[in-house]
Amino acid sequence: MSDARDPEFAADNFNLHDLDDEIRVDALCRRFLRLFYEDLTQNQGLVAEQAAALTYGADYFLRDFVISERQENIFHIPAQRVRQFAGNWYIIKNLEPNMSELSVQLQGVAAFYHFCARAGRVSAELAREIARQCEDLPFYQERIESFWDISGDGYQRWDQACSFKD
Repeated sequence: MSDARDPEFAADNFNLHDLDDEIRVDALCRRFLRLFYEDLTQNQGLVAEQAAALTYGADYFLRDFVISERQENIFHIPAQRVRQFAGNWYIIKNLEPNMSELSVQLQGVAAFYHFCARAGRVSAELAREIARQCEDLPFYQERIESFWDISGDGYQRWDQACSFKD
């Protein structure tokens, strides 16, 4: 766990202001995710396949949504980002959004933020709030189903019900 506390991974190092920052933060996030994977296998007792699935889920949320789409510091997000990701962005960015894939991704996000809390990178309260958002699977299932049921000009109503844009 001491590696995750390395000053290289200080929260301020994950701030983004421009494309150069995005590239730098993306690489830094990949290194931090490697520590997360190692924690899952070495300290949490997961087999490599389980750890890889959770790490991939966290990676997709962090690098594709939080960093690339939202341009935000991974340690300074509100818990509602999970709801915006799972209830909208994931659905519109995937050809076949489905709960089996999304639920594993959300498990990875929750596990990642618990790892961050143990490393002192986020508060335990934020990790718990994020985990609560990750557990709202019936809401995300309904969002996927209602997405497929959109007809006519219904997309705007669907989007506004859980927009990924603030």
